[in-house]
Amino acid sequence: MTSRVIAALACGAVLLSGCSAPAQQAPSASSGAVRVTSCGMPLTFAESPQRVVTLDQTSTETLLALGLADRMAGTSNLKTRVAPQFAADYRRVKVLSPGLLTSEQLRAANPDFVVASFADQFTRDRVGTREELHELGVPTFVSAVDCPTGDDSPFDRLHQDYRTLGRIFGVTERAERLIAEQQKAIGKARSLRARNRPTVLWLYSVFNDVPYVAGGIGIPAAMSEILGVRNAFDDVGQQWPEVSWEQIAAREPDVIVVGDLSERGAPGDSAEEKIAQIRQHPVMSRLDAVRHNRFVTVSGIELDPSVRSHNALTEVAQALADMPALAGDTSR
Repeated sequence: MTSRVIAALACGAVLLSGCSAPAQQAPSASSGAVRVTSCGMPLTFAESPQRVVTLDQTSTETLLALGLADRMAGTSNLKTRVAPQFAADYRRVKVLSPGLLTSEQLRAANPDFVVASFADQFTRDRVGTREELHELGVPTFVSAVDCPTGDDSPFDRLHQDYRTLGRIFGVTERAERLIAEQQKAIGKARSLRARNRPTVLWLYSVFNDVPYVAGGIGIPAAMSEILGVRNAFDDVGQQWPEVSWEQIAAREPDVIVVGDLSERGAPGDSAEEKIAQIRQHPVMSRLDAVRHNRFVTVSGIELDPSVRSHNALTEVAQALADMPALAGDTSR
């Protein structure tokens, strides 16, 4: 951290407004400075960060995918097991908190950069607002997924994140390789597009017998477009709207994609439990998709925008391609 931040923290809290601190000089304006924008906030880096802290699993795995474990001062807010390809590097990074990080925990880590997937990680009752942290000399980054502009897809925004972080950390070649790998997977999925546009239900979770499904603005909506399928609730302008089993049945999905959140550990989180509940439901059990066992199981975390989302896309694309012909689809 800068001397200004250290002085502020010495007063007892990162955000303690009554604490005075030495004036901070602006970042170097030399030609080597990196200037980017993150969700509308301009950032300038005179040199690459060396002590970054991540506020959620998605941002943690993004940095690990970019080969930045050595630059990480800590991680937090793990939702499920880290992907196998990142496990070895993850073990080298200090876990500051298994859940949401507090301002005290962030202070103890002495970061020079803080990265999160969502803007709501930066609140006064958590680690502080972005404006407050920037005022103290700690730049913050929020994924472009949380501040969409124009018609770009969540995959486009993820790739924008990789490029931006690649510039900040000086690993642009690594970022471009990551983007190329994911674009290749997206291209393969697109080549397997369904020709008769079956309707797909994307089931994320069930809480107190209430299903939460993919609406029209999340990563499954983008996957649906790539795969050439209809998202059953594409007309709902939310990421994970709460619906009823009867509403699902009325839309007669041809295929049900089930997110497996078993590692989260809550009752009903596993894909097996959700499918069993569907089979026992008096209305859902009568659907063709259920009677013909047209279920596809994917990791639940991959149904949220992340460096792993292309895995779920690839798995669903292949499952649909391998699935026995759906009613009315003579193209398979």
